[in-house]
Amino acid sequence: MDRRDFLASGAAILAAGCAPAAPAIPPGELLATNHVLGHRLRGGGFPAATQVRRVRVAIVGAGISGLSAAWRLRRAGFDDVELLELENEPGGNARSGRNEVSAYPWGAHYIPLPSRESRATRLILAEQGVLLGDPDAARPRYEERALCQAPQERLYRNGTWEEGLAPLAGRTRDEIREWQRFHDRMREFRAMRGRDGRRAFAIPLGFSSRDPALLALDRLTLHDWLRGEGFASEAVHWLANYACRDDYGCEHREVSAWAGIHYFACRGGAGREDDQDTVLTWPEGIGFVVRNLVERHGLRATAGAIVHRVEEDRRGVRLLAHLAAEKRSVEIRAEHVIWAAPFAFAARALAGAPEALVRALGSWEYAPWLTANLTLSEPPYVHHGAPLSWDNVIHDSASLGYVVATHQDVATRPGPTVLTWYRPLSEQAPADGRQRLLSGTRQSWAQAALSDLAKPHPEIGAITTRIDVFANGHAMVRPRPGLIWGEAREKILAHRGRLHFAHADASGLSLFEEANDRGVAAAESVLAALGERVASVRWKG
Repeated sequence: MDRRDFLASGAAILAAGCAPAAPAIPPGELLATNHVLGHRLRGGGFPAATQVRRVRVAIVGAGISGLSAAWRLRRAGFDDVELLELENEPGGNARSGRNEVSAYPWGAHYIPLPSRESRATRLILAEQGVLLGDPDAARPRYEERALCQAPQERLYRNGTWEEGLAPLAGRTRDEIREWQRFHDRMREFRAMRGRDGRRAFAIPLGFSSRDPALLALDRLTLHDWLRGEGFASEAVHWLANYACRDDYGCEHREVSAWAGIHYFACRGGAGREDDQDTVLTWPEGIGFVVRNLVERHGLRATAGAIVHRVEEDRRGVRLLAHLAAEKRSVEIRAEHVIWAAPFAFAARALAGAPEALVRALGSWEYAPWLTANLTLSEPPYVHHGAPLSWDNVIHDSASLGYVVATHQDVATRPGPTVLTWYRPLSEQAPADGRQRLLSGTRQSWAQAALSDLAKPHPEIGAITTRIDVFANGHAMVRPRPGLIWGEAREKILAHRGRLHFAHADASGLSLFEEANDRGVAAAESVLAALGERVASVRWKG
């Protein structure tokens, strides 16, 4: 019996109850977004400002949108900027961590090959040496080490690992035909143009068709659309629900059909030697892009800063920000402000704004989310089926499975690794999920991760040396029916003045390309208002 068989059999004995006590939970940390400081917006009581700062442009939020806005301003040679961030480090949902084994993501872990509409994303990737050659090429070349290595994904179902994410083993002919019909339908949407000549589903979504027949899909749920199209197979509904939980943090019974179809139909990018299902990834996920943006352009943010009051007039914008580390507040007077933080914060901070705008900003809902990074002494054992892949999905699970941080490593001898386990709390109302995150302990969530991963890997407890957990109560906007093409988003996008809304919330989808494009668009709007004559880097159609 080799070591793996010994570990697996030992884990099975423990699971059968033959051991006197369950093994101790490995050590680690419980991390979270700064909900304590964020929740102070509700009660107020911030101290009076002790300092007045003047700056031409202030950016609130240093996630992908805020960093993209700062990048665009720096690219134009504009440096009079202050970047404010609630958390202790930039990146938002693209933050990452690192230990002695590997870097690893805390959130977003890949970027699909960007389409031509995602021009700003392509430019950033070219600047960082990921996209090689002409960013405007139909099929650019990409740095091979950034392209996800094979095998890319697998699915654990019925006691074995199946290659890919098609749960078709043992299905009837009718179910397989329905699966094929669903993918044919998505390919039709991918190639479709609206009556206005635009792609039906583009990314960034602002470049999508405004054909009323297509926008009507935003008024019903993806689940109901599937039923109306005659899709009843468990396999099709599982895939649709998995997609919605993966990108939107909620079930397909709650997601707009437009948003759900967008997941499958918007990706039009491809590399010179790769198909459009290939993705770009790094050990730390999109944290790679964040780190390069920050270091290359010196994008330093004032951390632990919560903006609790925003007053806009014709001459500029007055911000009141509390600096938690210094236990004081400052007043910032800016000619223009780019709001690149979640809209819910803006709804509480805006003073003197039109009631309709405040109400629209406050109507956004956010999905709670949990991530656990498990450090392993060796890779998990493949008991049955397809080999260990980058993305490993468990079919009958509330989790989304895990990605392997060391997958891109070309080392020939396997060694310690890190698994990033994703758990959307999509089965309950967002407020209940947030309360669950607040009341949960690291031990309870670590045990949940181990129990889930023990289904395909009974030896997981014996080879896990550390478990770090990250809780995010407001991880992503929930694209419910009516959000993307509804009145509230239109009201926000129609706002004109010195306050510019740039967060991915402005799209209604928490995706890298959306956040990046919104930040760049806001920065270019500011540059134009300041009289700076610069050509747009966004896609021109």
